[in-house]
Amino acid sequence: MVKRVLVTGGAGFVGSHVVDELLAIDVEVVVLDRIAPDVHPTRPDIPDGVELVERDVMDADAWRAALRGVDAVCHQAARVGLGVDFADVTDYVSDNDVGTAVGLSVLHDLGFAGRFVLASSMVVYGEGRYRCRDHGVVRPGVRSVASLENGDYEPPCPVCGSALTWEPVPEDAPVDPRNVYAATKLHQEHLCAAFEREHDVSVVSLRYHNVYGPRMPRDTPYAGVASIFRSALERGERPRVFEDGGQCRDFVHVADVARANVAALTIPEVSGPFNVCSGEPHTVLDMAEALCEAFGADAPIVVGGYRLGDVRHVVASPQRASDALGFDASISFDVGMREFATATLR
Repeated sequence: MVKRVLVTGGAGFVGSHVVDELLAIDVEVVVLDRIAPDVHPTRPDIPDGVELVERDVMDADAWRAALRGVDAVCHQAARVGLGVDFADVTDYVSDNDVGTAVGLSVLHDLGFAGRFVLASSMVVYGEGRYRCRDHGVVRPGVRSVASLENGDYEPPCPVCGSALTWEPVPEDAPVDPRNVYAATKLHQEHLCAAFEREHDVSVVSLRYHNVYGPRMPRDTPYAGVASIFRSALERGERPRVFEDGGQCRDFVHVADVARANVAALTIPEVSGPFNVCSGEPHTVLDMAEALCEAFGADAPIVVGGYRLGDVRHVVASPQRASDALGFDASISFDVGMREFATATLR
C-alpha cells in the first residue's frame, strides 16, 4: 500500500478529486501545482494536511522538493482541451511534454522505484473504432473541410466510401492524434513508457474519456464541452451544439475518474494504458438536453458548423480497466448530469 503520493496538478479539476480520494484512505499527499491565475481565477482551497509545493512542473527543483518521501506519483498537471488555435502549440508542448520530461529526469536522478500514474486521454485514438459492412474494421482519415462545410459529418469507409458504424475502442487500437493536445498526450505516454522500460517501476496511463463534474473550470476555451454548455446555462444562454449533435462520446464523472486513479496507484503489478470511461455512450446533444432539463432551461440549439481537430465518434471499451484495476464507473449519466447542472464550477 502506498503511504505518500505526489499529485501534480492537485489543485485542479481532476487532481483535487484524486487528492480527496487519497486522503479518505489515509494516504499522505503532496501537491505540486503552480496555481496559475488563468486556470484558477480564484485561489482554490487546499485540504488540511496536504503539503503544497506551489511551483511549475517545468522546474526540476520543484519536483525534487515535492518528491521527498514519496512512494508513488500521480501526474495530472497538463494544459488540456482543444485550444484556441495552433499558436497554442508552444504552451502545450512546454506544459505537457517538457513538464513530464523534467519530472521523469528527476525521478531518474533520485532512483525512484514506485508507481507512476499518468493522466492521458482518449484523444490519442483520434477517430474511434469503425466497421464497414464489407471491409471490416477500418481507419477513416481526417474529415475534409469540404465535407464538414457541406454538413457531411460522418466519416466514410476509406476503401469504398460507404457508411460506417462505430464500435467501442479497446486500448490496443491504433493511435492517431488529430490535434496538438492529442499529440502531447501521446508523447507523454511514450516518454513514460520509455522511463518504465529503463527503470524498476510500473507506469499506468489512464486514458480519460469526457470527464465532467464539480470543480470543472468555467468560461474558458480550454474547457471540455460539458463545462462550455454548463457555463452557457449559467449566463442564461442556451447551449450551442456543433455539427448535428450526433457525435458519440463517453461522459464519465470526475468522482469515478478519481477512483480509477486510486486503483491505478494501489493495485499491485499493473501497468499499461487503460480507458477510464463509464461504458455508457451518449451523444453530445444528449448531454446538452440532459443539462438543460436539469437546469430548467430551454432546449439547446443545434447550430451546425464544426471545430477543426474534433473527431466524430470515440467511445471506449471499459473491459480492461474492469478486469485489471477492478474499476467500474458507479455514477450513471442521468444521475451525474442532474448533479452537474447545479454543481460548483471554478
